[in-house]
Amino acid sequence: MFAKLPQALASNPALERHARFCDLVLAAAIAGGPTWRIAIQNGKVTAQESDAGDATVRLEASAAAWRKFASAEPPPGYQALIAMMTTGDFTVGGDHLAFFRHLRLIEALFQSIRPARPTPPPIAPDDVVIENVTGRYMRLAIEGRPHRVYFEEAGAGIPLLCLHTAGSDGRQFRAVLNDTAVTRRFRVIAFDLPYHGKSSPPPGFQNEIYTLTTDRYVNTVMAVKRALRLDRPVVMGCSIGGRAVLHLALRHGDEFRAGIGLQSALYAEPGNRYGSDMSQLHRPDVDGAEVGAASVASLIAPQSPDTERWETLWHYMQAGPGIFMGDLNYYFADGDMRNGMARAIDTKKCPLYLLSGEYDVSAKPEMGADLARQVNATHFEVMREMGHFPMSENPERFRDYLLPILDMISAAVR
Repeated sequence: MFAKLPQALASNPALERHARFCDLVLAAAIAGGPTWRIAIQNGKVTAQESDAGDATVRLEASAAAWRKFASAEPPPGYQALIAMMTTGDFTVGGDHLAFFRHLRLIEALFQSIRPARPTPPPIAPDDVVIENVTGRYMRLAIEGRPHRVYFEEAGAGIPLLCLHTAGSDGRQFRAVLNDTAVTRRFRVIAFDLPYHGKSSPPPGFQNEIYTLTTDRYVNTVMAVKRALRLDRPVVMGCSIGGRAVLHLALRHGDEFRAGIGLQSALYAEPGNRYGSDMSQLHRPDVDGAEVGAASVASLIAPQSPDTERWETLWHYMQAGPGIFMGDLNYYFADGDMRNGMARAIDTKKCPLYLLSGEYDVSAKPEMGADLARQVNATHFEVMREMGHFPMSENPERFRDYLLPILDMISAAVR
């Protein structure tokens, strides 16, 4: 398996260029078995069985875990090296900073040992589509400070306000905005949180540390709702947006027609034992946006099409400095709802529809099920072969879960 690693760069110019700037020796070990020395130096990879005493980083897993990782469709928890940390079958030793600094390269290199995925067919040069999506800016006050916020919308009918994940932006809902099965009944609105995507930070941001809190998130959503004069919209959020759906239902349930929580949970698992230490996401000797993309890649299901997978990651690679880390303050700390407050959500006033991805190692399906029991959710379902970003990583499969929920909401309105 490890002998295949040197071939990874031969057909991937982008990966080969990335490797040119890497000088790293890895020890890839099989627990109770041999160790391989994997050297990434000067744009080349060498692999040979060795004790790898000069390795900077040591990667160790059981033989069974390595086989699961290398399979065409690995089971949940084995889709990425970072994800394997949650299984207890995989450990990282040595220089952890070096590991995270080169995480995207290491993950891509080791995942190259899997069977090749099919490539999308080419399209004709004259195959042009103009999307029926409108993008605009609004200037408004949020917590007494001026902001310039970007949003996109499409369709007409019941307002459907979409909240993106940490460190990304509203582009994650591009497929929902273009789905006529949705837009013929719903006015879909996806906005970029301040500091994200095309939304600007407020004046004076250069002297502040960006930190997202529960109050700031809820106040931002309510300010956007008021600015657009949305009458009892449906709010749909993913990840931190899925948590915000819960806080909105708790604090302002009578102002929303329903909530759709994607990857909602009372709290979040770090995903690995280093996940609660977010310093690697914002420091001068690490590309925070690239590390952020590499870390969330472990949350995407292996069945997700490569085109959608990489577009999802591209959004993370464009994040502003320190923004992903600031969002995770809400996800891991300030927005934690394990104090029992979620039980006060009135799902008769604001029905809650919860969907959890099978491959999510952060907001695991069992965590979504526990939340559904505590709040007496209107609907809960596990999305098979889906990860943490269902609306962007596999839009076609996601709509099979979303459309029935929108049918239920439409029927309740009628």
